[in-house]
Amino acid sequence: MKKILIPVMCVFALSSCGKTDSSITLPDGTLDKCTLRFSWWGGDDRHEATLEAIKLWNSIHPDITIKSEYGGWDGWTEKINTQISSGNEADIMQINYDWLITLSADGKGFYDLNNLVTFLDLSGFDDDILSFGTINGHLNAVAVSISGRGLFYNSEVFKRLNVEYPSTWNELFELGKTFGSHGLYPLDLDIQSGATAWYLSVVYVQQTTGKNFIDMDGNLCFTVSDLKKALDFYKQLEDNHVIRNVRTRTDEDGNAALYQSPEFINGNIAGVLEWGSAVGKYESVLDDGVLEAGQFLMDENDNSDGWFVKPSLLYAISANTKYPDEAAAFMDFLLNNEECADILGTSRGIPVSRYAEERLESTGRLTGLVQQNDEMLESLETVTVSPYMELARMKEFYNNAIEQISYNLADTNEIAQELYENITNYLESIK
Repeated sequence: MKKILIPVMCVFALSSCGKTDSSITLPDGTLDKCTLRFSWWGGDDRHEATLEAIKLWNSIHPDITIKSEYGGWDGWTEKINTQISSGNEADIMQINYDWLITLSADGKGFYDLNNLVTFLDLSGFDDDILSFGTINGHLNAVAVSISGRGLFYNSEVFKRLNVEYPSTWNELFELGKTFGSHGLYPLDLDIQSGATAWYLSVVYVQQTTGKNFIDMDGNLCFTVSDLKKALDFYKQLEDNHVIRNVRTRTDEDGNAALYQSPEFINGNIAGVLEWGSAVGKYESVLDDGVLEAGQFLMDENDNSDGWFVKPSLLYAISANTKYPDEAAAFMDFLLNNEECADILGTSRGIPVSRYAEERLESTGRLTGLVQQNDEMLESLETVTVSPYMELARMKEFYNNAIEQISYNLADTNEIAQELYENITNYLESIK
C-alpha cells in the first residue's frame, strides 16, 4: 500500500512489561551456531508458505536452526502472554499491533532493532512504516504489511441467485431478503477474538458520523448515542437475515472459525469480512477462483470513508534472546530476501519492504484478492486503527454487548450506556 498512513503515537503510559537493559545480550557482529524459535499464527496457507521459507533458510544457514511454533489466531494472544510472563517466548515473534501497548509500554518489552542493523536492513522501509513499531524511541517491531478488512464473496452462490455484490449498506440489507428466501445468508460476522461484528458496526458509524471510534491516545470519541447507533446497526443485520444470530452461529459452528465452518464451505454463508492479509485461509477451502473481492460499502451519498487500515502484523525479537545477531539475520531474511518473498508471496499481505514488494511485482505475484483489496483501500479515505481498539479486554466488551443484543437480554440504550462506561473506565485505568 503506497499511501502515507497516520503513525501511532510513540509513547504509551501503561505499566511496563519490559526488561532492564542489564539483562539484554548485546550483539557481537557475528553469526554463531545456534537454534532459534520462531512463532506465528495464521491459516494453513500461511503455515505452509512459512515452513517452506524456513527450509530455504536452513539450506543457506545450516548452522542456525529455526524451530517453528505456529497455530490459529484464537487463543494465540493468551499463549504468547503466558510465554512472555514466564520468560519463555520465542526468539523471533510475529506480533499483533496492540501487543506493543500491553507488552512493551516503555519500549523495552522487545529487543531494540535499532541496535541490530548489522544484519537487519531497514533501508527498504519508510519512516512512517517504522513508526508503527517504535515506542519511546525504541524500534520494537517492523510491520510486515499494511492491511484492512475487506468484503469477500462466494461468486457461485451470487451467480446462482442472480444478484450482484452490494455497494451500499442498504443494498446489503436488501440482499438479506433474497438470501433469506433460500435459507442462505449473504454475509456472516463472528464475535470471537477478532470481534468482526463490532468492527463492521464501528465502520458504519464512522462513515455516517465522521467520528473516529478511539483515537491514537486511547480516548473514546464515540458518545453513548454513537455506540447505540452501532448496536442498532448490528441488530438490523440480524433482523434482516444478513447474518446469523449468535445462537444460530453457535449451534451450527460451535467454537470453529468461520473459514472452518461447513456453512461457509458449503455456500450457505456467501460472504465474509476479513483482513486482506488473512483472506487466503478462506480461499483455500473453496474451489480456485470462487471467492471474489467485493466493494467497500458506502452510504447513499457515495461516501466511502470510515474504513480501517493497520499494520496487519509485525515481526519482533525477544528482549531475552541470547542470539540477537542471528535473530536479526533471520528477520531480515523474512522481510527482504527475494527468494523468501517468492515463497511467502502475499500470505501475510502485500509486503511493505520495498525489496520484497519489488520482487513480487517483477515476477507478477502481486495479483489476486490481496492485491484487489489493497488497491480498493488506496482509493478510500481510511482511518488508522488505534491499537487501543484491539486490546483483548476491549474486544470482550464489544462481544459481550453484541451477545446481549442478539439474545434480547436488554435494549440498545441500556447496553450502549454499559458499553460506554466499560470502555471509558478501562481506558482510563490503563493510562
